[in-house]
Amino acid sequence: MKNAINWFEIPATDIERAKKFYENIFSFEMHELDIGDGLRMALFPAESGTVGGTIIQNEDWYKPSDSKGPLLYLNANPDLQTVLDRLEAAGGTVNIPKRLITEENGYMAVIIDSEGNRVALHSNE
Repeated sequence: MKNAINWFEIPATDIERAKKFYENIFSFEMHELDIGDGLRMALFPAESGTVGGTIIQNEDWYKPSDSKGPLLYLNANPDLQTVLDRLEAAGGTVNIPKRLITEENGYMAVIIDSEGNRVALHSNE
């Protein structure tokens, strides 16, 4: 097994707002998919053979949460402070400010995204 995670889905109630939020804080573009049956996605960029994921909207299956469920750590290298500096303007808030995990394991922070999800950030610096 290469990775403990090979796919993730972050719930959204407004896919356009969520896509804009993540594109703004990470400075990348996301590709949208409309699968049908009310299932819409915006894909995080990922190279072939690496972990991928999406923001996903479907009223029946996905509900954003700021305190329950899995906690995903998104890669914010080289320094997650850059992402935190864009957060408020993009519609998010800081739940746990940047802090050192250990010298070997780098830094983490927890944010609340534009949809109300609790999401963690990780970086080496």
